Amino acid sequence: MHSQRSNPTRVLMLLENNPYPSDIRVRQEAQALREAGYKVSVISPARPGQPWCEDVHGVMAYRYPGPREGSGVLAFLWEYGYSLVATFLLSLIVWVREGFDVVHAHNPPDLFCLVGLWYKLWGKRFVFDHHDLSPEIWEVRSGKRSGLLYKLLRLFEYLSCRIADRVIVTNESYRSINRTRNSVPDWRITTVRNGPDLQRVHQVPPAPVVVATGRPVLAYVGVIGPQDGVDYLLRAVKYLCSEHGREDLLCLIIGDGESVPALRKLSTELGIDEQVRFTGKLYDDLLMAHICAATLCVDPDPANPLNNLSTMIKITEYMALGKPIVAFDLPEHRASAGEAAWYVPANDERAFAATVAELLDNPLARERMGQVGVERVRNGLAWHHSAAHLVAMYASLRPSPRQEQFA
Repeated sequence: MHSQRSNPTRVLMLLENNPYPSDIRVRQEAQALREAGYKVSVISPARPGQPWCEDVHGVMAYRYPGPREGSGVLAFLWEYGYSLVATFLLSLIVWVREGFDVVHAHNPPDLFCLVGLWYKLWGKRFVFDHHDLSPEIWEVRSGKRSGLLYKLLRLFEYLSCRIADRVIVTNESYRSINRTRNSVPDWRITTVRNGPDLQRVHQVPPAPVVVATGRPVLAYVGVIGPQDGVDYLLRAVKYLCSEHGREDLLCLIIGDGESVPALRKLSTELGIDEQVRFTGKLYDDLLMAHICAATLCVDPDPANPLNNLSTMIKITEYMALGKPIVAFDLPEHRASAGEAAWYVPANDERAFAATVAELLDNPLARERMGQVGVERVRNGLAWHHSAAHLVAMYASLRPSPRQEQFA
């Protein structure tokens, strides 16, 4: 008996770099599909104390013990190899318990294409959600655009895009990469931008602990890794103190990552511990309260082969909260923020400090920039606009003939 349904209804998402539901983009996509009537399951690593299986607001989360973190090529290969095997084994359990029509792989790693290829042999569809450019991540972290590992990353990115029935990208730069580098026809690519969910990212009273300082406040929110530019921010804070007399400011660095110990050391070496506060990760309204307490927000992501093409979710979250932004002048920064940000020549820490000092002294400009940001988010950058593109893509993803035959 043939099925009457016009599109697949059961989705299995694969995630490696965050426990579900910590990854904001994956959580928003899973919830958008669930609200559109799809049955969604997610496989991810677990953080300590999380159950291996639970219902998270209607999404079934399956988790495996996360690998130990390390550095270097061997740790990289172990993490991704272990995660690939653990994810595949859990996917077999989900297949037996619930079934699924689509495997939706969030990268990195691009190795999930091997799981997708296996299930395509059984009539499933494969969607590749291209969050990050893995070859460029390796290039930025290692300084090499050659070697066996770089070539393998390029190969698996290409295979992921070629095997996929649909490729989801976060911006037009990634769309272009997939058209040119990975030979994906434009009709198979859907742009689903990162954008703030206005039910989560909203104005709240400023954090009293920050307001009580009585100081002008800079806020950085995000991952703190080698490619995220927080070291540029610390050196800019040093210039703000030494060249602009802004010893009164407070710089909040909100988040966590492998570079935090080195950055704490750098802050001490620069003599700016009095001006810098590492808060660690903050969540929900506590995070919103700290951003709302800021005078302005910063994005110090430097120009490099990865950042030049990537959209930073922090930019649109700052905008949703009405905060003016100072950022290095990167193409996707301008595409997101427009006139909600002042832009600094790429990687120029001294100019970054000067621009921050000028904006701190210009409350009218800060107010205007904040209003521009709020309007840009409401009129096109908020998550519900992107969710509509995701759901429309799934509506166009018809079952394979094999699925139609046996559904």
